[in-house]
Amino acid sequence: MSRKLSDAAREEFLAQPHIGVLSVSSDDDRPPSALPTWYVYRPGGNIGIITRRDKRKSRLMRRAGKVSFSVQQTEVPYRYVTVEGTVVRQERATADELAGVGRRYLPADQIDSWIARELGGENPAGEPEYVEIRPDRWLTKDFS
Repeated sequence: MSRKLSDAAREEFLAQPHIGVLSVSSDDDRPPSALPTWYVYRPGGNIGIITRRDKRKSRLMRRAGKVSFSVQQTEVPYRYVTVEGTVVRQERATADELAGVGRRYLPADQIDSWIARELGGENPAGEPEYVEIRPDRWLTKDFS
């Protein structure tokens, strides 16, 4: 039997370093863009992600202004949190913003070099952009 996560359980779950999937509507005949991504979240706040300025995902978010963001637990007991939200900020990423996201996924001894590569223009994928998403609606399930 499944049930909705409580607000506290939802906040705790989303604050853990899962991989999220960002989905944004397309601007052509292609289906919506849905891509896995690292994120940062502090309970009660907005979701922050890093993307690449002027890449398709960035352009689609700027145009649409709304996204869905989903995080799941793939082990039993299965759980998920999906956020329908509004893009409230989309700017060049700072070292602090990169560190906030990177700390969740990288070993501590790799953070500084990762930030230096990102901000030093050494990443062939392009300039890092920080996108902040305000949760407007929550969809959750707990299958425990």
